Amino acid sequence: MSRDAQSLPDPAAMSFEHALAELEKIVAQMERGDVALEDSIALYQRGAALKAHCETKLKDAQLKVEQIVLGPDGVKTEPAKIG
Repeated sequence: MSRDAQSLPDPAAMSFEHALAELEKIVAQMERGDVALEDSIALYQRGAALKAHCETKLKDAQLKVEQIVLGPDGVKTEPAKIG
């Protein structure tokens, strides 16, 4: 990787869009196949953390959308039913 892993922002503090953009760059780097083994391992670990963060953000967004329902009185919000 071009930067020290400790200087990279924590995925949990990143927006979905920023994390996804970084993940896409990592995938492109790894697909080129011109990354040294040690760097590949670090990229894979970073990518896994970014992927998990993006999945969490998407799930949170899905729960918010599911809270919007159409009732007899029109659109209203209600708590999402989890589980």
